[in-house]
Amino acid sequence: MDDRQPNRPPLDATALRAGLTEPWRRLDIVDETGSTNADLLARAAAGEQIAGAVLLAEYQNAGRGRHGRQWSAPPRSQLALSVGVDAAGVSADSWGWLPLATGVAVVDAVAEVTGVRVGLKWPNDVLVGPGGGKLAGILAEVASPAPVVVVGLGLNVTMTADEAPDPRATSLSQLGAGTVDRNPLAQALLRHLAARFDGWRSADPKLAADYRERSVTIGSGVRAILPGDNTLVGTAVDVDELGRLIIDTGTERVTVSAGDITHLRPDAP
Repeated sequence: MDDRQPNRPPLDATALRAGLTEPWRRLDIVDETGSTNADLLARAAAGEQIAGAVLLAEYQNAGRGRHGRQWSAPPRSQLALSVGVDAAGVSADSWGWLPLATGVAVVDAVAEVTGVRVGLKWPNDVLVGPGGGKLAGILAEVASPAPVVVVGLGLNVTMTADEAPDPRATSLSQLGAGTVDRNPLAQALLRHLAARFDGWRSADPKLAADYRERSVTIGSGVRAILPGDNTLVGTAVDVDELGRLIIDTGTERVTVSAGDITHLRPDAP
């Protein structure tokens, strides 16, 4: 193993706060926490208005993915953050679009700051191509009691292959982005998130069109493990107005709202 560690300067809270725009109204950075999502959810449960709140952590010791899966990365090697999204006035049926809108924002921010082009795996992963490594994961959870959705993400920036908690994970540095300053990346990400959440709130059709353009799932052969351990194999052909994945099995089209999706090789059964 290479003992040399990447240069990992801390996030600059002053600079990030100075660059905040609507709807973001408060930004906090903590050195270490269990989960930024869990922290924002706890603040909401205690009565705090978390809509517009941004929480970043230099290190998460109990980061969570979908289905409670654990995820960890070395300190300062990621952008690990959660935001509170005001969902008032938006039908709960449309909240499933929030992880998809977040993915579009991540793809666009990464391209803007680093030039690296990545894509979206339905519903919550940012990948390097249909069969490539995972660059980022997204988790959306509904807060209580206010109509606020907490959206969290972990974007791998300088994590090395030796440090990856999963061999399928990758990072911007592994993709040839060089030395990436997380501060302008965070600023770009918050700006793109604000724009995409605004599009979600207004039901802008451009959001769905942009998602389809960035998706590496649509058009791919997939295997879906559905709730109840039911398996569905077919071609992912689209997402619907609620953000659900539509799979063509060859005999029918099935709409999937939740499940584990695997991209199949062209010759895979």
